[in-house]
Amino acid sequence: MSVQGWTYLIVGLSFSLYIGIAVWARVSSTKEFYVAGGGVHPIANGMATAADWMSAASFISMAGLISFMGYDGAVYLMGWTGGYVLLALLLAPYLRKFGKFTVPDFIGDRYYSDSARLVAVVCAIFVSFTYVAGQMRGVGIVFSRFLEVDITTGVIIGMALVFFYAVLGGMKGITYTQVAQYCVLIFAYMVPAIFISIMLTGHAVPQFGFGGSLSDGSGYLLDKLDGLNTALGFDAYTSGSKSTADVFAITLALMVGTAGLPHVIVRFFTVPKVRDARKSAGWALLFIAILYTTAPAVASFARVNMISTINGVEGQGTLRAEAPGWISNWEKTGLIKWEDKNGDGRMFYAKDDRNEMTIDRDIMVLANPEIAKLPNWVIGLIAAGGLAAALSTAAGLLLVISASISHDLLKKVVMPNITERQELLYARLAAGVAVCIAGLLGIYPPGFVAQVVAFAFGLAAASFFPVIVLGIFNKRTNTAGAIAGMAAGLVFTAGYIIYFKFMAPELNVPANWWFGISPEGIGSVGMLINFVLAWTVSRVTAPPPEHIQHLVENIRVPRGAGSAVHIAQH
Repeated sequence: MSVQGWTYLIVGLSFSLYIGIAVWARVSSTKEFYVAGGGVHPIANGMATAADWMSAASFISMAGLISFMGYDGAVYLMGWTGGYVLLALLLAPYLRKFGKFTVPDFIGDRYYSDSARLVAVVCAIFVSFTYVAGQMRGVGIVFSRFLEVDITTGVIIGMALVFFYAVLGGMKGITYTQVAQYCVLIFAYMVPAIFISIMLTGHAVPQFGFGGSLSDGSGYLLDKLDGLNTALGFDAYTSGSKSTADVFAITLALMVGTAGLPHVIVRFFTVPKVRDARKSAGWALLFIAILYTTAPAVASFARVNMISTINGVEGQGTLRAEAPGWISNWEKTGLIKWEDKNGDGRMFYAKDDRNEMTIDRDIMVLANPEIAKLPNWVIGLIAAGGLAAALSTAAGLLLVISASISHDLLKKVVMPNITERQELLYARLAAGVAVCIAGLLGIYPPGFVAQVVAFAFGLAAASFFPVIVLGIFNKRTNTAGAIAGMAAGLVFTAGYIIYFKFMAPELNVPANWWFGISPEGIGSVGMLINFVLAWTVSRVTAPPPEHIQHLVENIRVPRGAGSAVHIAQH
């Protein structure tokens, strides 16, 4: 069977599974729509959290980044993994104790202000739309190659599927769909990794193959990569070119951004008890580690195979007429381009003037099985995995947007007297509109997948993380401080990113960055601005009411779900 045939079969079966789960898990109450009724088992929630958190950036783009950037790409691996540990240990149990549906709901009640709630709603929507753009772009890339449609058509297909199960099933449908999507994506990621590891190094465990020697006896894998990179004008694969300050800033921004992402935080409200929130966090970390410890190996395997197939065994370039099929397949999508600069009819990949290839880094994981000449069914499987990763996160983000509008904005501020049935209707309408906007962002993305997602993490770091931490651990932080901190952090970070990435991209070089920090890492500075401003303003304005200070003290002793809310209401 052809690659396209296998893709239709495997993707079709997985989509049928997702739609069947959505129909089975359709909801009739706002609690089911927002937090799946609060009765999800910790293991299931751990798998759903892993799928929600491991987006198209993790599945499609992270290994591609490492493959092209080498050592420098490890900042994404360290930041995202460390951030989840920070979230699981520092925030999740306390937020679960509070017992609210959304992050803006926590901020609105903790800071006893609809104004703070509105600022949090704006931050949640801004961050979520920035993040979801990368997911929908990932969907379009997968469809454009494996179903041989253009990226726009691929995004529209993804929109239709997400609309169906997110609008119909809410968080309940999304949760159990994400359990299935985790199984699909991890199987799809590991199978080609294991195959290629055996082919290149003789090790069935990719993590061992990454540090092992090559089967052809030409030395260690990483030594060969260093040699290939330097011979082609690139930095050595195992050396870094980023400044220490920028590496630290990007890693910190990704870490605290993870801990401030609203679609991940809300997952801990779907389990019955605080203890279950801790358990599901541990399970999620285990499920995430399977992919994240494999990504560096996948990146290195893909780079060795890519260079050898383009430049040929002797490194003189491959005749275009004899080019491997994967190149022409991806050329149809526009994500690979060849320019015969010297007129010799040969393709050549390098960093300097010899380079004739333009390769989108987002294709590396998806193209990896083709480059390694794996069976067609494996290529179809990787397509299903990429779609599962992108759609699972997109659904979680769209639900955050929907809940922010229907629950935090309409129910809590604009229309407090609406019935539960009306609120559920508005939630579904908001989800539908959000799907359409997300699709437009996928068709016209502001950058490659992992870059867009890194911006979302920076915005989350600069807006949500400080006020959540201060809201839990500092009872003196008040409304004025929270609003000032969130607004300043978000405006500063968004302004820096927009200026260097879209208004003056020609100035986006280390010499022009503030403190040598790139737009991907500026969220760490925005976070510090938020912390300092929130702390300072809170000290020069009136302290929170006494019942709010008691609430904060109670949140820090997570013995049972909901009791903190009970104190707040009395």
